[in-house]
Amino acid sequence: MPYSRTSGISTSGIDRRLFLSSVLGAAAGVAGLSGCADSSAAADSKDALSAPLAAKVPAGTSLKIASYSGTQQLQLKLGRLGDPPFKVSSWANISAGPDVINAFRSGSLDVANNAGIPPIQAHFQGFDAKIVAINVTRKPNYLFATKPGSDIRAVEDFKGKKLAFSQGQAQGVVLLRALKKAGLAYDEVKLVPLTSNQFLTALQSGQVDVAPLANSQAPAYLQQYEAKGAHAITTDVVDLLNLLWAPTSVLGDPAKAAAVAAYIPYWAKGAVWTYEHPDIWNEEFYVKTQNLTLAQAKSVTALANKPLFPPSWDEAIKWEQETADLLAQGGFVKKFDVGELFDHRFEGIAAKSVSAEYRR
Repeated sequence: MPYSRTSGISTSGIDRRLFLSSVLGAAAGVAGLSGCADSSAAADSKDALSAPLAAKVPAGTSLKIASYSGTQQLQLKLGRLGDPPFKVSSWANISAGPDVINAFRSGSLDVANNAGIPPIQAHFQGFDAKIVAINVTRKPNYLFATKPGSDIRAVEDFKGKKLAFSQGQAQGVVLLRALKKAGLAYDEVKLVPLTSNQFLTALQSGQVDVAPLANSQAPAYLQQYEAKGAHAITTDVVDLLNLLWAPTSVLGDPAKAAAVAAYIPYWAKGAVWTYEHPDIWNEEFYVKTQNLTLAQAKSVTALANKPLFPPSWDEAIKWEQETADLLAQGGFVKKFDVGELFDHRFEGIAAKSVSAEYRR
C-alpha cells in the first residue's frame, strides 16, 4: 500500500492534488487563526534584523559554535588569540551542511562555518538563516577520486557513471560546476544521493564510480587504494565561499548578534594564523588529530587557500546566485534571489580584523 513519505497517510485511491490541497488548506486555516500574532512576530523579527549591532556584548551572553575536530579552539590556543568577550557554551564537532541545518533547527547550534551551498539548501527547506562573514577561496579545495580499478581519467569520462552527490554540501556544487564545464547534462550521469561522510565507503565498495573528496581526505584514500587502480582527477573548479552563518532567531537577538559580530574577527584571525604557520598546524592538527603522516599533511597544506576577507560581498553574492541557479536548473531547489541570505550589518567586519594582504 503506497504511503505519503511526509505524513505516513495512505494516498491510495485519493487524487494526489486533492489530498495535497486538503492538507495545505488545513494548514492555511490554522495559520489564519493566529495570523495577527504571526504578523506581529514577523514584524518584530524584521525590525530586530535591521537594528544596528550593539557596540558591546552584554554580560552573560553565550554562543554555541561549530568547530570541526576542534579546529577553532586549536587556532585560538596556538595563535594566542585570547578569549572572546562572550561565553562559548559548546564547541560542536559539526561540519556537514545537513548536520548543521539540523543542529540549527534543534537550537543546539548558534553559528557555523560552511561553504555556500548549505544556506541555499536551508532556504529551500524553509529554514531562515543568514550569512554573516565571507572568506573567498581561489584554489580548488576538492578533487575527484575514482573507485579502485577505474579507467576514468577526466570529467568528460563521467558520462554514464555513478557519481556521489550531496546537494546540501560543497561537494555537490563542485560536482555540478564540473559537469557544466565539461558540457555534461544531469541526465547524462547517474547522481547517487549520499552525504560526504559516506563517500569513502561508497568508493571503496564500488557503490559509486567517482566522488569529490576534500584535499585533506584524498591522500589517505589514495595511499590505500592507488595500487588497486584508484586515482585522482583534478580540476580548476573552485568552491568560492567559506562562510559563517547563523539562524535569524540568533541574529534577531541583540545580545547574540553582538556576540556573533565579536566572534567574526577570531574566526578570520584564526584562519590567517593557520595559513601563516603551516608547519605547526601540520603537526598539531593533521598529524596529532587527523592521523595523517607528516608528508601527507604537507601535501594538504601545500594546496591551502590564502584566506581572503573582502570588504564588499558583491562577488560572493554573484557566485551564490550562480550556485542557486545551477541547483534550480537541476530541480534541486526553487529559483530565488540569494540577496536575502546575507545580513549586511556584518559586512566588512572580517576584513577590518585582518591586514590588507588578506582583504583582496
